[in-house]
Amino acid sequence: MKKLSILFITVAIILSNVMCFVVAYYYRGMICCIEHMGCSAPPEAAFIYAVPFMIGIIVCAALAIKFRKK
Repeated sequence: MKKLSILFITVAIILSNVMCFVVAYYYRGMICCIEHMGCSAPPEAAFIYAVPFMIGIIVCAALAIKFRKK
């Protein structure tokens, strides 16, 4: 069970890194759109893309804790 715990910890870390990349990419895109094309949404709307990643990170962390205790 320790190997599953390490696997889920690794997946949670990878998800957090991918989340940072995706949110930064869309945030930059929103700023560029506002400056050059006149989009009306605020750049903070890019943080909506973090929600599914956060759910995945929380699930992976919970499973890692569960498997670590067994």
